[in-house]
Amino acid sequence: MKEYKLNDQVIMKKPHACQTNLWLITRIGVDIKLKCLKCGREIMMDRLEFEHKLKKVVGGSHENN
Repeated sequence: MKEYKLNDQVIMKKPHACQTNLWLITRIGVDIKLKCLKCGREIMMDRLEFEHKLKKVVGGSHENN
């Protein structure tokens, strides 16, 4: 299992429609909410699907909101 937390930037296996695969984790719970860092689109997926599609955790964000 890969370690990730709120405000981490992650790289997914397949790119989004805007041709980037870099996302920001904005919510963690039963579902994971991700925000595309290029176009701003937000999606939700269940934790198992997220862990299957996750390629790499880039690291924590320097934003503290």
